[in-house]
Amino acid sequence: MQRLKLLVILAALGCAAILLTGCPGDQNDGAETTDTRGTTNGAETTDPRGTTNIAETTDPRGTTAAKPVIYLYPTDTMQVSVTLDLSGQLTCTYPGYADGWDVTAKPDGTLTNQADGKEYSYLYWEGVCDTQYDFSKGFVVRGQDTAAFLQAKLSALGLTAKEYNEFIVYWLPQMQDNPYNLISFQSDAYTDTAVLDITPEPDSLLRVFMAYKPLEQYEAVEPQVLPAFEREGFTVVEWGGSCVEP
Repeated sequence: MQRLKLLVILAALGCAAILLTGCPGDQNDGAETTDTRGTTNGAETTDPRGTTNIAETTDPRGTTAAKPVIYLYPTDTMQVSVTLDLSGQLTCTYPGYADGWDVTAKPDGTLTNQADGKEYSYLYWEGVCDTQYDFSKGFVVRGQDTAAFLQAKLSALGLTAKEYNEFIVYWLPQMQDNPYNLISFQSDAYTDTAVLDITPEPDSLLRVFMAYKPLEQYEAVEPQVLPAFEREGFTVVEWGGSCVEP
């Protein structure tokens, strides 16, 4: 009988502990916590639609320059060296950057990386920096109109359909659900931060970098005049972008 009483007392204490602390299965004993809305309060945020959105997280070291990619189009197959002088910190490169990229480039843009002998479509990098982007001129675009806007403007800037489609499929998921986006294509503010050195020197160089701010409502801004670009000889094309919180 005494043993039965002891078991009953222990069971009661266990129930009381559960009432005080919650179900053991609901406890999060890791460093990452989840709030009641279902979003994760860690370095990585969870999109309410059920997909993980890594590109929109804020890096404490500065603003992320997300997915700049570099295409090389020589007139004949040739060896090309590319180095990047970034006023910030590289966070990811593909293929691996080391002290630069050394590749064999073909006229169709196909690249063979000399470090690993593998084939690539372009050179990719991502980094963080403290660049102050210029939003004095630009475009305020409804989120739902983002795809059509980018198709028109990127084509006008000189990207081919293949290039601007690769741009759009990367950025569209991050922009289309915002009520509005303030979009400005950067020039010196970007190119002075991320300096490219390419050997041999290209005959034509196009660097398209979009900075944008999500907006809750429309704001007036002076329209940006976009320069035309003509491809001649050995051509290098780069595109990338950055989300700047308002």
